[in-house]
Amino acid sequence: MKAVNPDLSVAPQIQPEDVAVLAAQGFKSLICNRPDGEAPDQPEFEAMKTAAAEQGLEIRYLPIVGGNFGADDIETFTQMMTDLPKPVLAYCRSGTRSIALWALSEARSRPVADVLADTSAAGYNIAGLFPPQPGS
Repeated sequence: MKAVNPDLSVAPQIQPEDVAVLAAQGFKSLICNRPDGEAPDQPEFEAMKTAAAEQGLEIRYLPIVGGNFGADDIETFTQMMTDLPKPVLAYCRSGTRSIALWALSEARSRPVADVLADTSAAGYNIAGLFPPQPGS
């Protein structure tokens, strides 16, 4: 798990049994960015939804296939981050789709260089999502 800022952390796939630990760590919400059936060993979203409900956490499902982000996906993620209680843990297979959604959302209102500095500090290099920046 990597903290991006006080409101958001991203992680690789979590399991239903991890949700109690996440709740104990203070997370209030989860966002699943991994489509059901992507891998045979991943839990289905319904199992994660049940585990979240048992711990009193909010959970939302925004499945992203591969790196195919559309404007609607970015807008939905933005709205989820506005509406959900914080802190939020967003997860997918490796965390990359989740942090990419956050970065694309943030780049609407912040300089891309600042957003990329945040993603880099969290251990993700997603500069390829954006056009080359001046001075880079």
